[in-house]
Parts: sequence; C-alpha cells; structure tokens
Amino acid sequence: MTTTGPRLEEITPRNLEAALGIRIRPDQEHAVEPVAHSLAEAYVRPPGVAWPRLIVDGDRPVGFLMAFLDIDWHGDGTVHRSGLWRLNIAAAEQGRGYGRYAVESVAAEIRRRGGRQCHVTWHPGPDGPEGFYLGLGFRVTGEQSGGQRVGVLELA
Repeated sequence: MTTTGPRLEEITPRNLEAALGIRIRPDQEHAVEPVAHSLAEAYVRPPGVAWPRLIVDGDRPVGFLMAFLDIDWHGDGTVHRSGLWRLNIAAAEQGRGYGRYAVESVAAEIRRRGGRQCHVTWHPGPDGPEGFYLGLGFRVTGEQSGGQRVGVLELA
C-alpha cells in the first residue's frame, strides 16, 4: 500500500541517511543550520525537548523539521514555549506546500500536547522566510532570539 501526500517520519537508523541528504538552496544556507547540526542539537537536549522529523512524500524525502517542545525560553523557569525550531525543505522540493505542511504538523503536535501557541524564529532580511511565516498567520512579537526575529501563531 502506498501512502499519498506528505507524512512525517521519526528519525531512525533506517532513514538517517535520507535526512542527512536534505539540501536547501545555497542562498538559504546562511539562514538555517544543516540537518546534521539539528540532529546533534537534538541529541544533547533533555529527552522530549527536540522533535526532529523527516518529511516524506511517497518514498521521496523532501524535507526536515525540528520542533522544540516546552523549552525554558529565558533559561530562568519563567516562560516555557513550543514551536518550530528548524525547517529545511530540499531545494528541488520548495514551492510545493511542504513548508506549510511542516508548520501545520508542528502546530498539530503542540495542540495535541495542550499548547496554545506555536513560536518560530527566522533570519530577518529580504532573503529570509518572513513572508512565508507571516502568510501562515504568524505575527511578529517584537522579540529577538539569537539575532533572529520571533513570531507566534495562536493555536486556539
């Protein structure tokens, strides 16, 4: 039986090489870490904080996403947030709805866990993904995190 449309797969030994093979456009490389870096970050975080997934359409790996779930945003226990941490859509697969699917999937997982907001950060500037995130309903919060703009999507 063949599944149609995109789906998420947990990263396993079976699909690790496919995940590592996801390559974004060269002009985007300054704005998002490669998949290997994201998986290393997931590995060193406490269990359950990082939620890395391969995006697959049919048998084709088309992207990678990583969510953060209930992190201590300021590192002092005052604010906990969940959201989209990384999004890497393969260069040849961009513009086909996989980014939207990724954001919707992360939002659904946050809702499933009782969350009411989905946060994201992005590289500001004309070559960044701000238009993409604003078009999906995120609003700019006015905050910055690591030099990146912070956006929030209300999930209520």
